[in-house]
Amino acid sequence: MGKFLLGLLTGVVVVVLIIVIAVFAVASLRTKPAVIADGSTLILHLQGDAPEKPPVDVSIPFLQEHPPVTVENIWSILRHAASDSRIKAVLFEPQGTTVGWAKMQEIRADLEQFRKSGKPLIAYLKAANMRDYYMASACSKIYMSPQDELDLKGIGLELMYFKNTLDKLGVHVDVEHVGKYKDYGDQFTRSSMSPETKEVMTSLVDNLFADLIDTISKSRGKSPETMRAVIDDGPFLAKQAKDNGLVDGLRYEDEVFGELKTTLHQTELKKTTEHEYLNVPDITTSAADRIAFVVGEGSITRGDPESSSSGSNGLESEAFDKMIGRVANDSSIKGVIVRIDSPGGEVSASDDMWRAMNELHKKKPVVISMSDDAASGGYYMAMSGDTIVAYPGTITGSIGVVFGKPNLHGLYDKLGITKDSVSRGRYARIESDYESLSDAERMKLREDIDFEYEDFVRKVATSRKKPVTAIEPIAQGRVWLGDQAKANGLVDELGGLDRAIELIKKKSGIPAGDKVSLVLYPAKRTLFDVLFRSNSDAEAEAMLSGVGLGPLRTAWHDASLRVWLRGGMLRMMPFSIQI
Repeated sequence: MGKFLLGLLTGVVVVVLIIVIAVFAVASLRTKPAVIADGSTLILHLQGDAPEKPPVDVSIPFLQEHPPVTVENIWSILRHAASDSRIKAVLFEPQGTTVGWAKMQEIRADLEQFRKSGKPLIAYLKAANMRDYYMASACSKIYMSPQDELDLKGIGLELMYFKNTLDKLGVHVDVEHVGKYKDYGDQFTRSSMSPETKEVMTSLVDNLFADLIDTISKSRGKSPETMRAVIDDGPFLAKQAKDNGLVDGLRYEDEVFGELKTTLHQTELKKTTEHEYLNVPDITTSAADRIAFVVGEGSITRGDPESSSSGSNGLESEAFDKMIGRVANDSSIKGVIVRIDSPGGEVSASDDMWRAMNELHKKKPVVISMSDDAASGGYYMAMSGDTIVAYPGTITGSIGVVFGKPNLHGLYDKLGITKDSVSRGRYARIESDYESLSDAERMKLREDIDFEYEDFVRKVATSRKKPVTAIEPIAQGRVWLGDQAKANGLVDELGGLDRAIELIKKKSGIPAGDKVSLVLYPAKRTLFDVLFRSNSDAEAEAMLSGVGLGPLRTAWHDASLRVWLRGGMLRMMPFSIQI
């Protein structure tokens, strides 16, 4: 009887929860569009990452108020605010941002473009890190609280290695790679950087630090030498930041609001947020010329063939190819911008998307816009012969292939687990996790990855209209920043969304002065869509991430690692950089 009552109670709770969520989901569909008062100040908040693809919108008050704004959202908001007579000023409030260098450059350029409108653009820093300050330096004035801190102290990159831990566990990882810089497997087989990795990391740090110094010194009216000396003294207390000319004043937030109110000659500051402004009907132009804005974001895998949209927790080739096909066959679409933010992934999946991109190239004008990462498989998929635009800080290249397979025999011994086997076929147990590769198996795998590498280099050479001999020296699995890639002929132009739009207009025959409508693919999805139109595990996980449960995921959920651990070949960037 007790079990019956417990089961009944559980069922009732689940049903009630579903009804509550459904009610909120339906209510969100009926939300009235925001109304912007004349004389408004736009408060642009930015925390954590700014994704390329909009996450599932879980608009339920007790779970999450708003999903994060995307890079395209920020671009659109600031472009419209600059020409919107109702918006009189923008207050930029970054806090704890985690965006990569390319996104930082895009957002900073968007702020600079808005500043040209002549409207006040002020930054207010809260526990600011280096990313926050880099972007805020585009503003005409920067303020922070008198008791706050500015964590500006330069750039440090660290790589993590697991060999010593794996040795203790009795785990050995077999690694084969083509390209002396293709060191994705080093994290499992080494305890420190190889000379090649040190060379690349030093190059990255030098270039990024030079950009940091140059950008901030120009915005704060100091020489690069002076700014370098200032940063060497960081991080800073608020007074130290003020004394070193890094901020213009120490104010509490209400005092900044008061100053804006005086500047705008208002008795009460009229505030609107980025989310409210996004819901204004005319924030998205209804121009006749439609340009598809296709986002490819995350680690690359084959994915679920039954999925109808790009995977929410990665870049799934099956779903991406279907989406590209719909765009190619849509007669209302005049041109396509493909926005790539991917460190690479599974070989076959990367090739599938390369094929889809080349088919799209035959039907529509295309421009490729690279975000933070477009490396290895993320670079491979861009080899359609279309114009490639990257930021100076984009991480790209990494033309190489790597294979890895764990041998868990030692770990099984520690756990008292044994395996026995019977097999037929010379290489039938090549992916076994109970033994390392034999010499014959290693040679067989070398044949495979050598072929994959040669095919990669050949496709790059064809796309970039260069001989293989010109691509080979700059391949080798080496990662390049966007400005280095431009100098090496791996990308065509440096720039962001504005430049990509200029180029696609020209290729599509749209007059430069005409406005265009950016049509997002995949489209933004709500909780209602997830609950009633799809049972995708990836989308369910994205929903959990959206309500703050993302940290519960383990490393196993990283798509590239899953492929690696089951013995897979990857066109994967050698390392993951967190600055």
